[in-house]
Amino acid sequence: MKVFLPLVFLFSLFCREPQKKQPVIAAEANTMQAKIIQHAYEGNEIETGHTTPQQIVAFAQTLIGTPYKYASIDPDEGFDCSGFITHVFNHFNIAVPRSSVDFTNVGKQVNVAQAKPGDIVLFTGTDNAIRTVGHMGIITNNSNHLFEFIHSTSGKANGVTITPLNGYYMGRFMKVIRIFTQNDN
Repeated sequence: MKVFLPLVFLFSLFCREPQKKQPVIAAEANTMQAKIIQHAYEGNEIETGHTTPQQIVAFAQTLIGTPYKYASIDPDEGFDCSGFITHVFNHFNIAVPRSSVDFTNVGKQVNVAQAKPGDIVLFTGTDNAIRTVGHMGIITNNSNHLFEFIHSTSGKANGVTITPLNGYYMGRFMKVIRIFTQNDN
């Protein structure tokens, strides 16, 4: 019996299946996807293909009422603000940054008066003393002195809603960025 146990141990060392490399492959795939997405908006531009700003706004509006859920891009569970933007743009196969702060240097900054539906509006987080992007939305209207944006909020509205650029949001306002070159016309 004393000889048998060491043989079983040696047999188990040499006869076991080799380690699977799937986790490494998955990690490499995630890294590759991150590099592709990063490359997609290097130089501050996001490739929008044939998608129009009107299509983005129309699809975003179909999500009104989706609840707020921190760090989520899943419409069945809810969205945070950047998860909402990610979901809307990814629906059209447009790669965008995943976090709101990563939009800081993306796109072309435009004046609020020239903002158009489909442009993205950036705000600070809830502490407007910290001048870092922490919230965002998609402009739905900027006509007749009515500036509105669609976003996912954890505030009173709680979820995807359209909000006017009121005093509260003006206090948090950072800038408007243009993703769609069609809006330059």
